[in-house]
Amino acid sequence: MPEYIVSARKYRPDSFETLIGQDNIARTLKNSILRGKLAHAYLFCGPRGVGKTTTARIFAKAINCSNPSAEMEPCGECESCRSFQEGRSYCIHELDAASNNGVDDIKNLMDQVQIPPQVGKYSVYIIDEVHMLSTAAFNAFLKTLEEPPAHAIFILATTEKHKILPTILSRCQTYDFNRISVPDIVSNLKGIAEKEGVSIDDESLHVIARKADGAMRDALTIFDQTVAFCGTKVEYAEVLKNLNVLDYDYSFSLVDDFLAGDYGAALLKFDEILSKGFNALHFCAALSSHFRDLMVTRNGGLDSLLELPGSLKERYSEQASRCSLRFLYEALGITTACEAGYKQAVNPRLHIEFALMKLSFLLKSFQAEPAAAPSRPARPKARETQPVSPGGPSSPAVPAPAASSPAEPAAEPPQGAAPSTAPAHGESPSGTDDPAPKPRPRPRPAKTGAALSLNSIVKEGAGKSEDSQEPEKTTQLPDDEAVLSAWKTIPAGVSTSPRLASALSSAKVKVSVEGGVKVLTFTVSNESQEKWIRANKLLALEGILQKNTGSSNVRLEIEVAPVEDKSTQPYTDQEKATVLMDKSSEVKNLVRDFGLETE
Repeated sequence: MPEYIVSARKYRPDSFETLIGQDNIARTLKNSILRGKLAHAYLFCGPRGVGKTTTARIFAKAINCSNPSAEMEPCGECESCRSFQEGRSYCIHELDAASNNGVDDIKNLMDQVQIPPQVGKYSVYIIDEVHMLSTAAFNAFLKTLEEPPAHAIFILATTEKHKILPTILSRCQTYDFNRISVPDIVSNLKGIAEKEGVSIDDESLHVIARKADGAMRDALTIFDQTVAFCGTKVEYAEVLKNLNVLDYDYSFSLVDDFLAGDYGAALLKFDEILSKGFNALHFCAALSSHFRDLMVTRNGGLDSLLELPGSLKERYSEQASRCSLRFLYEALGITTACEAGYKQAVNPRLHIEFALMKLSFLLKSFQAEPAAAPSRPARPKARETQPVSPGGPSSPAVPAPAASSPAEPAAEPPQGAAPSTAPAHGESPSGTDDPAPKPRPRPRPAKTGAALSLNSIVKEGAGKSEDSQEPEKTTQLPDDEAVLSAWKTIPAGVSTSPRLASALSSAKVKVSVEGGVKVLTFTVSNESQEKWIRANKLLALEGILQKNTGSSNVRLEIEVAPVEDKSTQPYTDQEKATVLMDKSSEVKNLVRDFGLETE
């Protein structure tokens, strides 16, 4: 039997031109060779299977080629190229850092770097999986990496750039490799299939490319596995069976069930999927991807985001036309939330089945919503009542004006209007000339001093209409007793603010007349208290005082109480006794007669 070589090795790129999906990196490296500006250290980082080590080999072969092309591609015919292809080159050295990660391995490498190349210009050292080196090995490598011999070039490759020391990163030119796109993988696989004589359709190639997740090496490995299972004629159903991939038909069929509101059919399809051995979480992820593709298809300008064959794009376009954007958005939210909570669910199957039920009832929930919901709840309408005439139930009912809603206070007449009066006791409502009897006004709760609050007074002072039954303020000056009586009710009225009520209760007050206005001045204990009351409460308190006195010619002032000289205040018993004897001669005589001691 002829020797078999897997496709990942057989069709490995050997020139910059055949490199797949890394055009910008290939162009940069070729330009650096053409201009003679080669760095002494390079770092190639990126996901697995995207061509990091392959690019390092092509670059090492190109800089040692004796007859490169005009585009700096290796010729493949010189001694350096032939020795590299045959695996006997002494100019290119590959080191696996995963198994050579100690300080001693780096010391051996440092000794080897000093040897100049026998063929070619440069000795290239390719260190794969460099992030596996220990910290001590990295530190031992620093000096050589920064100042290597002129003939030495280091190419470091890694899939985990974040694990490399910053001191190593600062000494290297870094190239970030991208994942290979699905169209690029499909195109490469199609060319390989033609060379191998394998018949395979585009849908199967897309399944393989999506399964590879951006890695060309993985795609070639899956391709070999598929050919081994199906032979030279590969069919779509066989590919799905071999790779254990969920068919697109399930996703299309489930969405049709959701649009029809048939949750029973959706649950049966999910049970069928589980019976075939598919992972429930992978099923949920596939459903999320399907809704995402439908939403992208719904917008005609996002075709570049769809990595699908032409036949599938038509099916997506047809189904997306039957789905509203709101449905797709809400459905995507349900499936992603299901994915997020799957691992924490006690019953994972029920968790997904509940999500399928929600998707089935989604359209019905939209239809059940009101057409236009108001931004704020409407005020309740006034309840209409029809008073009964004195003649009895048989008398014709006369429509009455709308009464106030129980949830709202009775409407007050505008300022300046005469208050409405109720009929006298015993008088018939129809005894007046007005054919429609006037309803008796609803009594308002009496406002007492204890029920008042600063907020209510501020609102009334800001322009709120006053109760029509309350007397209007006069301009007459009230007497001092009336002012003091009105002041005594204020601390109880501001009981909701204990700090203010305490300050007012202990305040000393005096009443005076200044400029034809009665002024009540009260004192507080300190300046901070005076500033706080003056800035926040003084106007409200003055409004309360004017209301309680019934006069608008009353003003309220505040001042800080003078500090008493405490140096003369008696503190000890001896001092108190001395002060008492000085004030009363009888006490002094009593102390002398009885021979009492004051010390």
